[in-house]
Amino acid sequence: MPNIEFYYASQEPRTRLLYFNLMTELSLALVLFSGLTHASWNLLLKNSHNQEVFIWWLKITISVMLAPIAVILIWNDGIESTGWWFILGTSLIHILYYLFLSRSYMHADLSLVYPLARGTGPVLTAFLGITLLSETISELAILGIMAVVLGIFVIYWWGHISEVFDDPLKFVKNPGVRYALLTGLTISLYSVWDKVGVNYVNPLLYMYLLSLGTALGLAPYIIRQYGTSAIKKELVSNKIRIVSSALLAFGTYATILSVLQLSKVSYVAPAREIGIVFSVLLGSIILKESMSIGRIIGSLIITIGVFLIGIG
Repeated sequence: MPNIEFYYASQEPRTRLLYFNLMTELSLALVLFSGLTHASWNLLLKNSHNQEVFIWWLKITISVMLAPIAVILIWNDGIESTGWWFILGTSLIHILYYLFLSRSYMHADLSLVYPLARGTGPVLTAFLGITLLSETISELAILGIMAVVLGIFVIYWWGHISEVFDDPLKFVKNPGVRYALLTGLTISLYSVWDKVGVNYVNPLLYMYLLSLGTALGLAPYIIRQYGTSAIKKELVSNKIRIVSSALLAFGTYATILSVLQLSKVSYVAPAREIGIVFSVLLGSIILKESMSIGRIIGSLIITIGVFLIGIG
């Protein structure tokens, strides 16, 4: 937002306080909205016929829709040579991310996969930030990590605690859980990678190019694995959902960029994980998934843990 700091500093104290309150409320509303839109496009992905083909069409749609904006941004801002390496790297990471995400939804419920993936991502990001970026971690963040681990445990093992002792590895034997955890790993990887990458490329352009790179990178695998008939079938039967998902995915990112102009990133990033709660509600209401007490309590614990990691 242009001149926001000048405008803020030029006001009387009472006016500044009112302005701050308005910005805080607006930021909260936008973060809640982004959490809902993110969970919503994941819902559409879960409900598709072929999740891997669906996600490929999603990335193609975003690449086509945002092409005019990308051309303008490249013309005005350009891209440093270092920036292209970060775009290549994030494209490769996102190819793995979307494959793992798609496969997790092939084997497990939205209300199980989403909390696991979005919960483990911030935990692993914290560790990578410490080891790779020499960041420090507070006691509050450590408490948040413990909460996320506890939440994951509650979601999966609620009501089956005796099975922990009978088969401790059952958790990772579930393919849906394995792919969800791998999705969380890729979330942590691109979070750290992109944190540096956007210093070299306009964030909106960066998002477009990683979408384009993901679409191009997935093309050989999708075509060889499923063939043109399955690809056409997914587009014909789900074209409205594909476009809707693309709009929701872009809307999520655009909303977060707007919020970052109004609030601190350390508050925005964890707060957007309220999508974990939305995923459980959407999975239960729309997909008729099991609304177990364990999933509800575990999702809330994970959300609190992610928030603690962010503010810590």
